[in-house]
Amino acid sequence: MGADSAGVCAGYAFHSRNDPKIYRVGGMLIGFTTSFRMGQLLGYSLSLPAKHDDVSVEKYMATEFIDAVRNCLKTGGWAKKNSEEESGGNFLVAYRGRIFQIFDDYQVSERMEQYDATGCGFELALGSLYTSEGLIDNPEIRVRTALQAASSFSAGVSSPFLIKELEALALV
Repeated sequence: MGADSAGVCAGYAFHSRNDPKIYRVGGMLIGFTTSFRMGQLLGYSLSLPAKHDDVSVEKYMATEFIDAVRNCLKTGGWAKKNSEEESGGNFLVAYRGRIFQIFDDYQVSERMEQYDATGCGFELALGSLYTSEGLIDNPEIRVRTALQAASSFSAGVSSPFLIKELEALALV
């Protein structure tokens, strides 16, 4: 999983952040957009529930994991509520060799492709990941290239880049 260091303030204004956009939480990697506060809460306060063998990964992510995220963001004062509808923010979760995107309405999405992206440069990163599929075997090089493509054509993406790898058999 890779991330840039841009903190977009308003419009085209941004500053390079020293704090990460990727956190290792138990057996997961969580990479976020939307808000650094949301990311900090997920990275430092999220308590992951145990995943039991009789529960599918999809069900775990959509229920127990999301319930823990909602509780974490509410407790941290970051979750929003409008007309009884709760919302959070967008982030990616690498878990058990899979990538899930969590949207601001707490839906859990998993692409058919084996990659995903979020944030200001997500379309550019997805294009790079698509064109490098089958051509480049090294995932770190593919991720770095996607980040470089996004930073070359998006005002909201900037180096330095952070890349972290999730162990293939990480279990929660």
